[in-house]
Amino acid sequence: MTALSNARNTPQRAGEVFDFPIKAAVHGHQGGIAVLNGGYAAPATTATSLIAIGRFETDADNSGGSNGAFLAKVRRGIFQYANSASTDAIAQADAGADCYLVDDQTVAKTSASNTRSRAGKVIAVDADGVWVQIGLGY
Repeated sequence: MTALSNARNTPQRAGEVFDFPIKAAVHGHQGGIAVLNGGYAAPATTATSLIAIGRFETDADNSGGSNGAFLAKVRRGIFQYANSASTDAIAQADAGADCYLVDDQTVAKTSASNTRSRAGKVIAVDADGVWVQIGLGY
């Protein structure tokens, strides 16, 4: 394809909520951390090569379906999740640093020797958990 020589009507996806085809045999719970696993939306787990994409907006139950059987609504943004424990707990001093996926509701300070995927950026930490900026483009 060559460079533009005239105006172009470029399609746009507006907003913060996106539809992703869901992975086979998974159940993404509303409010849980959503990732891309092999190109399909799935709940976050401790694993490598996952891409954090946001928060499941509704339950997305594809327990009995095949890859892409339906679309899951996922919102990118800043969300509060549980803090990991002991030496992997995130502190306010870690604001601005990357944090890592433990499961679909917990983040940790380290990748645990490269066994965890990146969740996003730590925004703040309070008594109720860790505020994390999650989503494509962040």
